[in-house]
Amino acid sequence: MRVQVLALGTRMPRWVQEAVAEYSARIPPPLRPMWQSLPLASRRPGGSVARWRAEEGRRLRAATPQGAEVIALDVRGRALGSEELAQRLEDWRERGQDLVFWIGGPDGLDPGLAPSWRWSLSPLTLAHPVVRVVLAEQWYRAWSIQAGLPYHRGEKE
Repeated sequence: MRVQVLALGTRMPRWVQEAVAEYSARIPPPLRPMWQSLPLASRRPGGSVARWRAEEGRRLRAATPQGAEVIALDVRGRALGSEELAQRLEDWRERGQDLVFWIGGPDGLDPGLAPSWRWSLSPLTLAHPVVRVVLAEQWYRAWSIQAGLPYHRGEKE
């Protein structure tokens, strides 16, 4: 099983790079995500959002390994709690299927994309650099729950 994050946008602030690297390094292979930044479409005057998103969608599809389960981060997707994400991680690990997370650009994902499912990190609109950090932290949290580490102090019954 390999975990890959394909994120549109190549110029991330240092704090984003450091946070993503920190959380990712805490996770052992093969669950440690591999992060790949893809260039945004050129936003020249007179261009259209639909054209930009379509170009970015082609880039995401081209970088996605054949047969991988694709999870698109999308505000309209399904919200998951940390424990539910940890259970999904365990299910994915048991199946051994490669995973790819898609993070769209500033105009969102191309509506023509067909991921396996859509995951909403929050009903709030998050800046795309923040999405990277939240994804990295939540993936670490899910792994730590599965590993029985004390990092997660969720609601206790």
